[in-house]
Amino acid sequence: MKMKSLAIALLTVLPLAAHAQTSVQIYGIADASIGIEDTDAPGEDSRTVISSGTQATSRIGFRGTEDLGNGLKALFNIEAGYAIDTGAQDTAGLFQRRAVVGLQGSFGTVTIGREYSPVAAVAQSADPLGHAYYGSALTGFGTGRLTRRLSNSVNYRSNDLSGFAVLAAYSAGERQTNDPSGSLVGVAAEYKNGPLYLGAAYQQTERLATGDDKEYTIGAGYNFGAVDLRAVYMEADPTGGNNDFKYLSLGGSYTAGPNKFHLTGHQQRLENGARGNGISLAYSYALSKRTSVYTAYAHVRNNGSATFGLVSPGGSVVPPTTALGADPSVFNLGVRHSF
Repeated sequence: MKMKSLAIALLTVLPLAAHAQTSVQIYGIADASIGIEDTDAPGEDSRTVISSGTQATSRIGFRGTEDLGNGLKALFNIEAGYAIDTGAQDTAGLFQRRAVVGLQGSFGTVTIGREYSPVAAVAQSADPLGHAYYGSALTGFGTGRLTRRLSNSVNYRSNDLSGFAVLAAYSAGERQTNDPSGSLVGVAAEYKNGPLYLGAAYQQTERLATGDDKEYTIGAGYNFGAVDLRAVYMEADPTGGNNDFKYLSLGGSYTAGPNKFHLTGHQQRLENGARGNGISLAYSYALSKRTSVYTAYAHVRNNGSATFGLVSPGGSVVPPTTALGADPSVFNLGVRHSF
């Protein structure tokens, strides 16, 4: 009878012990704004829109870890984007934002699945707008010239050593023909020491049999307390001639209590002479730790060979390719809530 009671007690306690070593979290962002968009294209008028994800992509995610002992942890993260203005699922897929499983320990972190690329990691850390609003470094990725996420990938991030960290990634093209494979290889190095950030990344993709597409990013930032300054340079050099793309962004933010101001200038250039100079202004007010209201304005002035546009986490304002020299702009007023 005593043995039976002991067995029942153990069966009762064991699930609790396992639960204590496992952590799962549901999180997300709901972001909506009203805006006025103008492509400046001939024959097109400005339009009033209700948008999702102007400051940050509306999303819902699930992440968790399990303590495996001896400093080893299992982890997973799946994250889905959605349009809060319509309720629609992200057109790229259900968990297209991030979908990984992996292990973390004294060796660093290894993940398998759909992950952010090394170039994207550096670009986000050095982006003056922090990948928020129109005109951030997402504008470079939004053109499709730079690779932000890697499907079918194996990824590694080292633990920090005196502020230094190394990132590496391999994304399998999964083609049945040997050449070109469509596979991507990328590496990055980051240095974080108090207020200072430095980063650099490189990626190449075997897109064509005649050569590889190449991508580069370097970034820097320094936080002075209330003032935070950032700069990022990105370049995409696809196989072939006269199609090299360059993006440069310089700017910063100023925080005073619940108020935060952003000012950023950026330039986009193509090897064929197309050039667009842009500016982004933004202001947010924190109503609480999780809720803020914001307003933002962005504008691009294109030369006679360009049709560069503006990209936010949730949308884009881009002139038609035939509207050379058009100068797009966008104004937004919105609210963001995180949970």
